[in-house]
Amino acid sequence: SPAGMVLSVVVILLLSMLYEAVKMGKAVLLRRALLALPLSLSHENLVEPQEGDTGPTQSRRYPSLMGFPISHRWFRYHVGQTLFHVVQVVLGYMVMLAVMSYNAWIFLGAIVGSTLGYFV
Repeated sequence: SPAGMVLSVVVILLLSMLYEAVKMGKAVLLRRALLALPLSLSHENLVEPQEGDTGPTQSRRYPSLMGFPISHRWFRYHVGQTLFHVVQVVLGYMVMLAVMSYNAWIFLGAIVGSTLGYFV
């Protein structure tokens, strides 16, 4: 029916816009995550103190990932980026499956939605 087709095109348009919004949100979160990293990447900041060390960094313990210290704030940003990525992949596959119906109106809805989502 024509109403069903219009509804389908509008849903695909909104999904495409949401895909672009998630993509931009992921980029903003990446920028914030990079700002949460330490400014100095010197050897002293990257290596955890040993058990017998008596240096000034002895009192500070940083969690590390493969030898690199990570802050809790950076870790939260990374978890957020991961969740945004999962949502982005799911939305992308949903739009792709809709476009693979080979319906010109659905295809145009995906293109217009992607364009509007990027523009906004």
